[in-house]
Amino acid sequence: MADAWVVLNKIAVMFLVLLAGWLLCRRGLLAAPFQTALGRLVVDGTFPALVFTQMLATVSRDSLQASLWIPMLGLLTMALAGGLGLLASRGLRNAAQRPTFAFVAAMPNWVYLPLPIAQGLFGAEGVRTILLFNLGAQMFLWTGGVALIRGKLAREDLRQLAMNPGLLATIAGIAVALLVPGATAWGTAAGDHGAGWAAGIVVQALTLVGSLTIPLSLLVTGAQLAGLTWDDPGHRGAVTGVVLLRLLVMPAVTVLLLHLAVLAGLPLTDIARHTIHLIVAMPVAISCGMFAERFGGDARLSAATVLASTLLSLLTVPALYAAIRALGW
Repeated sequence: MADAWVVLNKIAVMFLVLLAGWLLCRRGLLAAPFQTALGRLVVDGTFPALVFTQMLATVSRDSLQASLWIPMLGLLTMALAGGLGLLASRGLRNAAQRPTFAFVAAMPNWVYLPLPIAQGLFGAEGVRTILLFNLGAQMFLWTGGVALIRGKLAREDLRQLAMNPGLLATIAGIAVALLVPGATAWGTAAGDHGAGWAAGIVVQALTLVGSLTIPLSLLVTGAQLAGLTWDDPGHRGAVTGVVLLRLLVMPAVTVLLLHLAVLAGLPLTDIARHTIHLIVAMPVAISCGMFAERFGGDARLSAATVLASTLLSLLTVPALYAAIRALGW
């Protein structure tokens, strides 16, 4: 139960930072254009710096071999959620809402919300698990996710996947860690000599930039939530369905299947498994609103599900995690 208390503590801290972002937006200090600029800064700047330095510090041949299944699990869990969302969407009377319903139900906030929790619970291995999971999640987002919301996949979508900064930073970090002798010690006292000194300066600078990722992403998320609404009569049924699927049904199904897979011999460490439990319990990703607007989905429905699921996840995530640990899974 100590781990569940850590989750609750981290959720409370994150809620306060989200609240700060909400208040800053209400005061006019985080207006929409500034939110967009900060969001781009996180996605294209601070997050790739975080990914590269974390991969460099935590990846070795042994750790990578033990983690080979994690990107695939990222892809498979998203695909499973998308399939369940697609099946559940058939119950909606408004057929126009079905593509967006399936899409948002499939997409948890798999990086920015679980990252500080995993870091507090599991340290470097928890962070590495989330960043490797991100590989598979990004692959699904730009293929199956886009196909869910738009009904087709274009060549441009694959190009966006190939040029994703976080994806490129992950590959670069793994490559440098594995191919350059002594690279994992850059930025530490052990690597502070010879050519490692100059490389260490660069790594320390990137580490400093990457450390901005979590606070900035939470502030931006809080500010974005300030501009959302969920009390739309035309969306209430769909929002309720997404919240139930995203916060209860999909975590339960995924955790059960993962537990059975581990019993059947899937090589997954306890920390990796518990980190994935956290990821699948997360609310709808904040970026879903942007994707819905870009690819012709229902942007208002997406925004409503983000707001409702994020607020309710403050209760459901620690409760679900406590239940999972109580079962000994």
